[in-house]
Amino acid sequence: MKKLMAILLSAIMVVSMAACGGNTDTTTTPENSGSTSTSTTNKDGGFELALITDVGTIDDKSFNQGSWEGLEKYAKENNITHKYYKPTEKSDTACLQAIDLAVKGGAKLIVTPGFLFEVPIYEAQTKYPDVKFIILDGAPHKTDDFTPVIADNTLSIFYAEEQAGFLAGYAAVIDGHKKLGFMGGMAVPAVVRFGHGFIQGADYAAKELGLKKDEVEVKYTYTGNFDATPETQSKAASWYKDGTEVIFACGGAVGNSVMKAAETAGKKVIGVDVDQSGESATVMTSAMKNLSKSVYDAIGEFYKGSFQGGKSVILDAKVDGIELPMATSKFTTFNQEKYDTIYKGFVDGTVKASNELYDNDCTKVPTEIVKVTSIA
Repeated sequence: MKKLMAILLSAIMVVSMAACGGNTDTTTTPENSGSTSTSTTNKDGGFELALITDVGTIDDKSFNQGSWEGLEKYAKENNITHKYYKPTEKSDTACLQAIDLAVKGGAKLIVTPGFLFEVPIYEAQTKYPDVKFIILDGAPHKTDDFTPVIADNTLSIFYAEEQAGFLAGYAAVIDGHKKLGFMGGMAVPAVVRFGHGFIQGADYAAKELGLKKDEVEVKYTYTGNFDATPETQSKAASWYKDGTEVIFACGGAVGNSVMKAAETAGKKVIGVDVDQSGESATVMTSAMKNLSKSVYDAIGEFYKGSFQGGKSVILDAKVDGIELPMATSKFTTFNQEKYDTIYKGFVDGTVKASNELYDNDCTKVPTEIVKVTSIA
């Protein structure tokens, strides 16, 4: 675990730790508060559960939404007041101001989705020792020291993205696709593990099918952001034109650009984080982190008095931490039986996906059949 955390945190060093804003239609909080929010109605004016949004919106069909759905589900089932806050700018200061507002608003537990909250939570967990914090895909640390410092009132949750990516790559090849693409956002550890797992899963399926060396190809790139841009749409369109059949779009709004290109080309997309089948008819499946369940379960532990503060956990197939949404997936050959078999392999250890980052170099991921081409 210590080795994995060191790898994760060293890779994060290349990324700015300041961003945590977004845009959505919300109710503005007091002037100069540094945050906006949307909430439930409460007679007393207090909100026990709170979520601070990361980059993107609360309905981003991705990380924020998945986390919020878990919090909201638990709150509504148990009649607990809840609210989300959105920093008005991309800075640690704005994130901390949003946390301050949540605490002043009565929050007993605050959920922060994304590694960009690592520094803000490092400060907040000391400032508010009586408040519990859940940080997803990250561990608190100082600005200039990436050594994790997880206080007893903070739970750090990571996910086995390599397994989710593996499932998506495996399913795509079993379903008959041999020309694949991966378009990640920023090369942060979670995105890298999704991509490397995708390659491993495709190779595993290719070997299982007895395909020849280089018969399956994966084009691979990072866009450098998590935005929908004309440049990303254009690149995806060129890949589709050159024969790519399905692209794993792994980077928030990057997926919107890839989906538009796929709609024009009549090709397919693999979504990420949550079930994105409702976003476009081109979405074949989605490599999911079970965000909603993990947040729901962690909040439940808090109210049961068994909050796992002071530690970091990695949620994998053994605890249903990752999945493909088989009920909404659009496969022609890959089926539930195949899915159950490969998933069981992760659980019993007969199937393995490496979480190595390989210096963020996709061409270093060991393969026997799949040809990987890195494209700038």
